[in-house]
Amino acid sequence: MSKSLEICANSYSSAVAAQNGGAIRVELCENMAEGGTTPSYGQIKLCKERLSIEIWPIIRPRGGDFLYNADEFELMKEDIKICKELNCNGVVMGILTPDGEIDKIRCKELIELAKPMPVSFHRAFDMSNDLEKALEDLIELGFVRVLTSGGFESAFTGMEFISKLVRQANGRIEVMPGAGIYPDNIKEIAAKTSAKVFHSSARVSLQSKMQFRNQSTKMGSIEDEYQYQQTSEEIVKQLTSK
Repeated sequence: MSKSLEICANSYSSAVAAQNGGAIRVELCENMAEGGTTPSYGQIKLCKERLSIEIWPIIRPRGGDFLYNADEFELMKEDIKICKELNCNGVVMGILTPDGEIDKIRCKELIELAKPMPVSFHRAFDMSNDLEKALEDLIELGFVRVLTSGGFESAFTGMEFISKLVRQANGRIEVMPGAGIYPDNIKEIAAKTSAKVFHSSARVSLQSKMQFRNQSTKMGSIEDEYQYQQTSEEIVKQLTSK
């Protein structure tokens, strides 16, 4: 039986690979090394203009934790307005309070601002202090989906707890396993959790085509700057066909 798959796409090219590979939806982001941040206006616009797959940009102003100051919250609101203008299918976000609970006040404000776009909650959920209570909070607020590894490092490790969350949700919200989902484990994760949709980046490292390479300096913190990561159409096909 084929699997329904959401791809975490870090670029327009990755979104194209997701669509060609058979994914149903893209969580569009940038800076995947930091867990994903809000993609550029251009990335979102090009995806919406050229692709038929659902485009859900992540609304996350920076990497790190999910506790945002007033200016960062204003940035999130402006980015949601842009996504509405570009007719995105939905947006993905998550905010926590200092003590690790779902920030219901701010989340409610963003959900209202996003309407009529639906809103999904990302893996900030896994960083909350009580996943079962957090799930009920998300349902109460009106989130349509939550991405989770069950609070563990990977969805495979957290299968048992994800299964518990699926049963708790009972169709009131979609519980979507994500983190470390590969062609060789998606079938077991699906069987153990009873989830219906799965999340993966399905990415590979691509070597730069640069012939001249300056080895004396660096532009960032990654070890090899003459490579980059991109979603693999072939891996998406493998994931959806399992």
